Amino acid sequence: MERDLAWDGCHNVRDLGGLRAAGGRRTRWGAVVRSDTPDRLTGSGWAAAAAHGIRTIVDLRIPGEHHAAPGHRPPGMTVVSLPLDSRDDPGHGRCNGTPFYLRHHLDSLPDRSARVLRAIAQAPPGGVLVHCVAGRDRTGLIALLLLALAGVAPGDILADYERSATRLSALYALLGQPDDALRVQARLAAAGTTTAAVVTELLAGLDVEERLKAGGLTAAELAALRERLTVMDEGGGQDAGVVVAVEDGRGAAG
Repeated sequence: MERDLAWDGCHNVRDLGGLRAAGGRRTRWGAVVRSDTPDRLTGSGWAAAAAHGIRTIVDLRIPGEHHAAPGHRPPGMTVVSLPLDSRDDPGHGRCNGTPFYLRHHLDSLPDRSARVLRAIAQAPPGGVLVHCVAGRDRTGLIALLLLALAGVAPGDILADYERSATRLSALYALLGQPDDALRVQARLAAAGTTTAAVVTELLAGLDVEERLKAGGLTAAELAALRERLTVMDEGGGQDAGVVVAVEDGRGAAG
């Protein structure tokens, strides 16, 4: 199954399922989806989200970033607002759009990430959609933490993070704006590094459990997250993952 999802109105949507995880497991299809803001979803886009099993939406935006009404959002979806950034953070805005944001945020506001992951762990049955505005920085951080906690290989986590730059190019073109990937590349070049180097170094030194416990998550909540995120790999590949996700009630049909 294709991890990139075609939801009309969004440009950076993908399921975190189908990746090999630790302990002979793999990430569960339909458990968590990451995206840019769903404010732009059309009626058919919202219908696709509902058909994918989304029942909980975790909104990472701060007040003032909400520029559209719920629109066509169908009933039965609960929205949980958990701003990830803080305007009181001295580094707010300085690292945005670059992978430097990841370490800065983990070092300065670990409790913000922890409470988002708690909300995912405690969400009722069904898929969880996590989003910010572009689905790149804040959503990318939460996706990185979820995949690291599941024991997904660093190379696969990096590939998921880098995928946003490709997906967002079409959105910038639609909006008539310069592709922000060019600004990010210039910032990285000025620092003598690359996205791959920054993310790989972060993951190499990241004890994700300890970082999340420092933010307030308990061992029980971490275990609940792993159970929600992963399923035993029966060797059937990604297509088989869809069947398992539906049968166990935690994935797309939950």
